[in-house]
Amino acid sequence: MGQSFKNHVKFVPVFHFFVLPVLLLNVGWAIYCVIHAPSANVVVALIVAIALLLAALYGRMFALAVQDRLIRLEMQLRLQGLLPANLRPRIPEFTVNQLVALRFASDAELPGLAGKVLAENLQDRKTIKQMIQNWQADELRA
Repeated sequence: MGQSFKNHVKFVPVFHFFVLPVLLLNVGWAIYCVIHAPSANVVVALIVAIALLLAALYGRMFALAVQDRLIRLEMQLRLQGLLPANLRPRIPEFTVNQLVALRFASDAELPGLAGKVLAENLQDRKTIKQMIQNWQADELRA
């Protein structure tokens, strides 16, 4: 089955369904221990549990931020080659959210969609993605 708006969200099963639940369980257990058997060691265990959870979450957020920066660059280059001459000077006006959403549009569809996004100042990624008729899969996402 090909990628589409309905199935494009990426879940990493080991991260989303094992690592995060285990880290959340660990924080919960540490909180339980602090409440029911407080000691310096238990407090340190809670601090470490919170730090591990935050490290996992921030690691994911940092990877997604780098991915968005690369998508911005890729899309600016792609738009430079695909947009009509009258829209090319407006490429810097696109926000990261707009560019991230537009990346799924086919080359044939992109110029019209990009013009509409600018004209209507559409900002919501979901709204823009739902407008795409010819979905271009992105299988290399973080």
